[in-house]
Amino acid sequence: MRLTPEELQAARDRLVPDVAASGLRVLFCGINPGLMSAATGHHFARPGNRFWPVLHAAGFTPRRLRPDEQEELLAHGVGITNVVARATARADELTAEEFREGGRLLAEKVARLRPRWLAVAGVTAYRVAFDDKRATVGPQARTLGETRIWALPNPSGLNAHWTPVTMAEEYGRLRAAAFAEDPDA
Repeated sequence: MRLTPEELQAARDRLVPDVAASGLRVLFCGINPGLMSAATGHHFARPGNRFWPVLHAAGFTPRRLRPDEQEELLAHGVGITNVVARATARADELTAEEFREGGRLLAEKVARLRPRWLAVAGVTAYRVAFDDKRATVGPQARTLGETRIWALPNPSGLNAHWTPVTMAEEYGRLRAAAFAEDPDA
């Protein structure tokens, strides 16, 4: 889908609905929707974003899904939300206050939905939202109730020091942990 610059700018500040349900294995959490996601209503919609290919390579989906197929994730025990709901062109347009408030709202959402894992796709966003300056990629000591947290590399094409292969390995570690009790899931 090709959108004009005007169509993308018109999507600024729009919200993208969560793809979520109670009891998921993993609730993936992006930083915030980009303008392409807000314009289309689909998470990780920018063509250069590596979320969908990495998700498949890590074994979360049997084939590479397109952003417009995001609802199929629920059948695989996973969903998507964001730390900050407001759409922007770049994550650096968000304030630290927005991240902290997003972390508070995310904790409430996790308490309600009770996923096994919350996977924040962006360790820097996790650090600010949950005031954990020392967090690194991987499982975190902090929990939200019984929900464990995993900080993942951001799948944006701008995050060039993580290759699709190394990202898929890290996402695969999460998958192994999330599905360890039921390997056929």
